[in-house]
Amino acid sequence: MVTFHKKISTTIRVMGLTIGLLGSFWANAQSDSLSTSFFKPSDTLNKPRRNAVYIGESVVLGATLVGLHQIWYKDYPQSNFHVINDNNQWKQMDKMGHFYSTYHLGRAGAELLQWSGASQKERLVYGAGIGFTFLTAVEVFDGFSQEWGFSWGDMLANASGTGLYIGQELLWNEQRIIPKFSFNQTKFAAQRPETLGSSFQEQILKDYNGQTYWLSFNLHAFTKSDFFPKWLNLAIGHSANGMLYGNTTEANLNGYKQKAYRQFLLSLDVDLTKIETNSHFLKTLFSVFNTIKVPAPALQLDEFNGLRGHFIYF
Repeated sequence: MVTFHKKISTTIRVMGLTIGLLGSFWANAQSDSLSTSFFKPSDTLNKPRRNAVYIGESVVLGATLVGLHQIWYKDYPQSNFHVINDNNQWKQMDKMGHFYSTYHLGRAGAELLQWSGASQKERLVYGAGIGFTFLTAVEVFDGFSQEWGFSWGDMLANASGTGLYIGQELLWNEQRIIPKFSFNQTKFAAQRPETLGSSFQEQILKDYNGQTYWLSFNLHAFTKSDFFPKWLNLAIGHSANGMLYGNTTEANLNGYKQKAYRQFLLSLDVDLTKIETNSHFLKTLFSVFNTIKVPAPALQLDEFNGLRGHFIYF
């Protein structure tokens, strides 16, 4: 299943590139020194801006899908459309990556349309749905590839990420719960670098042992208490450890006794979008980097180590 893991890593890399391109597009637009009025989101519909957003998103995502097909899929034999069940792989860390990516792609799409003054309905239907649409196309590619297959587990994770963003907008008109990501290098990558990565950059994408996915809850938004600063969050994290292969069966077939286990974490975090500033350029940067968990003290619970603390966990 080495190629399966490489495919997931390639997909995550493409999603990260897409988020970065969308963020850069918005940041560059808002930092245009020729017009101060161009810095902030429009209060009413600005059709040239909206058209630029739609064209920009279509070009970036279309080029990304074409590039993904040319760089990756064309090198593997094609087949009739088929479905696979990969839900027991990597302690579902890959599914969390799908959830995280569709949420933030959708958030970026919605915020770009907000900058153009589009209505909430348009932002949620066409903006927030961009992540789900993009990853659905990737799953269809998988379905026609003999090496992999269409995964309903991936689709559920994609829908959940999009649903988290849209649901919060409809319920609270704000994002009180934000998926975030952090990474630590582990010893496992050196034991199987062809799968888990040989460099730090590859390991961020490939080594699921070092990845942690968080749900970061804004305390002030939920409590409405001035006791909590508006930027202070409480984060609940999930990671997994002890994995050289996707599951125990695969590890046994390769002569390795694998003891994979989950880790649950509790930590403080910062919602960068709640930091007050009059600079719309800084607001854009804060929004882009609000995808990453801020290093902070943390409590960790797992079946092998019990409860232990980290002075700083990232």
